Amino acid sequence: MACIALVTASAARALDEDLAPLESALREAGADVALVDWDDTRADWSRFDLALLRSPWDYMHRLPEFLAWAERASTQTTLLNPLPVIRWNTDKHYLRDLEKSGVSIVPSVFAEPGEDAAAALAGFLAAHAVDEFVVKPAIGAGSRDAQRYHRGDREAAIAHVHRLLDAGRAVLLQPYLDRVDEHGETALVFFDGKFSHAIRKGPLLKRGEGPTRALFAAEHIMPRQPSAAELALAERALAAMPFGALPYARIDLIHAADDSPRLLELELTEPSLFFAHAPGSAERFARALAGRVA
Repeated sequence: MACIALVTASAARALDEDLAPLESALREAGADVALVDWDDTRADWSRFDLALLRSPWDYMHRLPEFLAWAERASTQTTLLNPLPVIRWNTDKHYLRDLEKSGVSIVPSVFAEPGEDAAAALAGFLAAHAVDEFVVKPAIGAGSRDAQRYHRGDREAAIAHVHRLLDAGRAVLLQPYLDRVDEHGETALVFFDGKFSHAIRKGPLLKRGEGPTRALFAAEHIMPRQPSAAELALAERALAAMPFGALPYARIDLIHAADDSPRLLELELTEPSLFFAHAPGSAERFARALAGRVA
């Protein structure tokens, strides 16, 4: 019998709606399953055939510690997704790699610690003729520390960029593509490189609202059938990754003004997979994992 750890965090256990259906599906597939916090110093990772990252959602403010744990765990068990994927995907500079490979992304400019916040924002606004834009950390998840600004809010935006840079955090600046207000985001979920299901997420960044202080911003979810263009872009993004087919991946897309899809994020470390909105998806994922253990 395979022994599988579903890796979470103490603050996320009650929030991760995927844990219960996945645990049930894995047990139905014949696996022995345990929920384990990634930073539990008592955990013996060597007793698991597989450690599956599910909701270690406090990692973004403890990234060196989290990566050190992932490196140790990788020497004791099979960590999914693997350590090189985690290192690459936890920093949104990966968007540059995808853009160089021909993937259509939301236009993205990075400001690095040591740069002048006002100059970085001025350069971004000069290059992008948009009324609204987004400031977010390059390392972050769940819309934490992300905020939407209007050009008239320049001083507040500079203060936000300055605060992140002073904390040693790289900053990602992106135009706010306002088609998201009407169309929302499309999140496409793949198991072993094959499309499983998709959902619609409503817009997360409201005008005038500050960054969320919770583990993640509240989301409004419903099932969605992706368009042919969305599915093609998601598959192109997966093909551009330097890792081959992964056991799970989530591709988040939004639409530009011309209605073409653009990659917003590629979620490979700890994404919600929205089993509740796609009947049979937890069972499909469990079968895929059982095949990898075998």
